[in-house]
Amino acid sequence: MELIILQAQGGAQGGGMDMIVIFGLMFVVMYFFMIRPQMKKNKQQQAFREEVKKGDKIVTNGGIHGKISEIRDQVFIIDTEGGGKLKIEKSSISMDATNALNGNTEKKK
Repeated sequence: MELIILQAQGGAQGGGMDMIVIFGLMFVVMYFFMIRPQMKKNKQQQAFREEVKKGDKIVTNGGIHGKISEIRDQVFIIDTEGGGKLKIEKSSISMDATNALNGNTEKKK
């Protein structure tokens, strides 16, 4: 009987290190499956916004379609089909929707 009690107490003392290892492994898994892909996508999105040039057709995150007529520091002026002009922020352009509009379905690596 004493042997079983001693083993149970010994296991409880080493449990703290096991928990640290488990939390460490959980963080590594979260990094490779969630954080790292999001960082990669953000870099691609930023590169896409820097590559956009005058005359390109774009779609905003809000669903507005237009053609870039002027580029300023952080702002685009776009022409809409109705003949109007809109001033939009660079950050509001949707990379995926614009690529689909222009027929570029393959992703850049």
